[in-house]
Order: sequence, then structure tokens, then C-alpha cells
Amino acid sequence: MKRHFCNRVIGLAAGTVVFGAISACGGAGGGLDVADGGIRGTGSSVGPVSGFGSVFVNGVEFSTDDIPNREVESNDGITAEGLLSEGMILRVEGEWFDDGKGTAEKLSYDDTLRGPVDLVTADPSGAGEFVTLSVMGQSVRVDRQTVVRGTTYATLLGEPSITDHVRVSAWRQADGSYRAGYIEVINPDLTSIELEGTLSAVDISQNQFTIGTITVEYDENSVSFGSDLTEANLINGAVLEVEGTLSGSVLTAATIDRDDARRFSRSSADDIEFTAIIDASYAPSGAGTLPGEFTMGGLTVRVTDATELDDSITLDELTEGLLIQVEGQFVSDTVVEAEEIELRDGDAKIRGVVSLTTDSAFFIGGVEVRVGPTTTFTVEDGSDITLQMLPVGNTAVEVEGIEKELGADIFIDALRVEVDSEEADFGDRDKFELEGQLRGISAIPGTITLFGVQINDTSADYDNVLRGDIVDAFFGSDAPIILEVEYRKTASGYTADEIELEESDDD
Repeated sequence: MKRHFCNRVIGLAAGTVVFGAISACGGAGGGLDVADGGIRGTGSSVGPVSGFGSVFVNGVEFSTDDIPNREVESNDGITAEGLLSEGMILRVEGEWFDDGKGTAEKLSYDDTLRGPVDLVTADPSGAGEFVTLSVMGQSVRVDRQTVVRGTTYATLLGEPSITDHVRVSAWRQADGSYRAGYIEVINPDLTSIELEGTLSAVDISQNQFTIGTITVEYDENSVSFGSDLTEANLINGAVLEVEGTLSGSVLTAATIDRDDARRFSRSSADDIEFTAIIDASYAPSGAGTLPGEFTMGGLTVRVTDATELDDSITLDELTEGLLIQVEGQFVSDTVVEAEEIELRDGDAKIRGVVSLTTDSAFFIGGVEVRVGPTTTFTVEDGSDITLQMLPVGNTAVEVEGIEKELGADIFIDALRVEVDSEEADFGDRDKFELEGQLRGISAIPGTITLFGVQINDTSADYDNVLRGDIVDAFFGSDAPIILEVEYRKTASGYTADEIELEESDDD
């Protein structure tokens, strides 16, 4: 899912849109004003891990000092904090504060899928924006925000045959496919398989059903049912999780449980912050203080007049397939009233060699990239890196993030930063690839401006659009224009080699 438009922060008040101040840059979404000594929430926080030194989830640094041995509740071999990785979708129970700190009381992790790969298929457009893996018949989308371990994203684009198994931590999408936050190639183990998906061909009399391409068999006297499930819950169309032993295309179940949506379940405290994909788009309700609602993670999210919408999200843009973060309170076991909604899907990117780093930002090709607690840093080969360790001047870095504007500053708020494993060739160190909103263009070939960077386009090749059409659209409409630009640094500034119009929000 791609999303392209200008950035601002809005709130809803008495049915009208009002503009507010943007929260501190480089961190999680702006803190909610409370009068209880700084405690912002007590309950559950569920989202991808973005860093360690404690555990960062949803922009909060959760201290794990109070958890004995920093244990993680899991039956997938992820038994301690040190075994977690960036990108894994983790549930934290505890409390969090306005200063971006929190205290964890319990950590819980569960793989979405674990087993063999049937097929790897790259983005059919050739743009390389995503790769689709078939894992035991389940479709898994891996994109540039996915943390990849045990292989590389570039390798996956080559559509390799993966003979090992994979571990996947993902969000289930409305069409039944999955979008991966984390994927790792692991050693095969046919006795430790995990499969999630929609049940079909259920035959209780034969103790079997089908998920995707896998037939699941179980012994009703020995299989363990979780989350208050019974055999009566095995019905066509149900979405469940099975763990067990695989032989060919037959999985003998040791446990049967509810799907990963249970990670978003209500705890003993009512506050929740969670990152997930919208299952059903926002629809207005027409009720006075209840503008409308949408669903994500199996929960209904209510939007009220007091809900804060960050990162330029508007209500009609809360559509199926968008990855967002919601902070709010449970008003029932299945309904959350949203206090704040924040974008977690990237709409801008840049690739190239870093020219300068600061305490909270770095620069590539003249573009400022700001980082914060939701930023994930990885190296292509799977090793760890931090902002302070970023190579300057010799190694390509790729950034996925959100285009933001604060006063005169236009920058990328980074969600994912990945560093190449090897240094760039000397001749490529002044070359850059950028995707973002067009902020200025001369009427005749001369310059274009993105992120405050002026780029000479006199000799550029406009790949899929006429330059004159872009000029007409820029001066004749308020609709944002998103360009993909390949450019280089020269003695006189920046010069574009190729410019392409980004035409679609969805791949």
C-alpha cells in the first residue's frame, strides 16, 4: 500500500477539521495530554520491534528490568528478549508515559507462519517494490519495510528456490494474504511447523480439515485446543492457527488455537496502542460525537470528535490495506475508542551514500532524514547498526519513511533504514534515487524541487509522462504529484538523469 499526500496534523472538533501543532519530530506520534502525572497508558502495546537497549515498540522504549530473565512468553523458541529481532510483532503488557518511556510487565511473541516455501515471485511490474512468497499455500508479501534475515531483499527479488524453512511475523490482510513485518530463513524442522489460515473441507468425523495446500489431521484425544476453543469451533471459514509435524502435505496437529488476532485482545487494563493493517475502511456513522469507525486486527476502532489524526491522515484515507498505529481505550472486548491515529506506511524513500550525520538525523543527496524510536536500523547481511554507526561517504543506505513538513523544513521521517553489506563502487557514490512529492518546477526545463532540494532537469529523461503535463498539473491543481527521480551530484549542484511519475497508490 502506498499513500501520497501532503503532511499535517489534524484533530476533529464538533465535526470540523482544525489544525494543530506537529508533535516532536523523529519520535512516535505526539503524546496525549493527561492530568495523571504523565502516565499515558496502562495496558497492551502491540507492534513491530524497532530497537533494543530495552525494547522499542510503537515508539515507546519499554524497560524490561522487572521481567525475570527478560523472559518472552512464546512456544516458538523465542524465549528471551535477546532472541527477539527488529520487525517481529510483539505484545507488551505494562505502562507507557508522555516522555516516550515505558515499563514492561510481560512480553509475548508468536510466529504467524513457520515452514517450507512453495514459491517466490517478484513484483510483476519490475519495479521491485515487493516480493510474494507462498508459504504452505499462504501468500506472504515482503516489501522494503520488512526486516529480512537469513537472506536479503535483493536476493528475494531474484526469485530463488528456498529449500530451507522461513519464520514469518506478519499481519493478516482482508483478502486472507499476509504482509510480513519480519521474515527469516531458518533451518528446516518438520517437527516444528506453524500454519495459520482459513479452514476449508472440514470433516470432524475424519478429524481433518484443510488450510491452503495443507491437510491438517488431529487426534481429538491428544490435540491441545487453546483460547477456549473446542472441536466445535472447527468450521469452514474459521481462521485458526495450527502447530505440529509436517509430512508431505499433511500436518499432524499438536495444538490448534485462534489466529494471531488474539495478540490484540483486551487485557486487565483498558488502554491499548497497536499497529495493524486496516481490514475494513472507515465509514461515517452519522452520530453526533461518533464520526465513524473502521476495523483492524479484528477490532472495531471508533473515531470520535476528540480523535487526533497525525501524519496528514484524513478520514477518507483510512482505507483497507493501510498500516497504521492506533492508541485508545477498550469500551468493550471488541471495540476500541481511538485517541490518536498515526501512519506507519511509508510514502517516501531515498537511496544513496550518506554525506552527514547528526544526533538525530542524516543526509542523503541533500535530503534530510530524521530518525526516532519507530525507526528500524538494519544491515543487508543481518548485522546490527545504529545511527551513530552509519557509514559516511562510501556505502549506500536505503530509507523508507513518511514525508513530513515542519515550518520551512521538509524531510523524511524514517521508518526503515537499511545499509548495504558492501561499499558502493566509487563511480556510484554521487548517485541517488528519490521518491517524494514535487514541491516546485520551472515552467520550462530547468529545475524541479523535492524535499527542499533543487535538481536540474534540463537533460533528464521523463520516463512515463511529458514534462509539460507535470507543469500543468502542478500549477493547475492542489493534488500532490509524486515523482521517482534518479539524480547525481555534480560540481554545479544536483542533476536529474531520469524522472518517472508515480501513478498509483497500490501495487
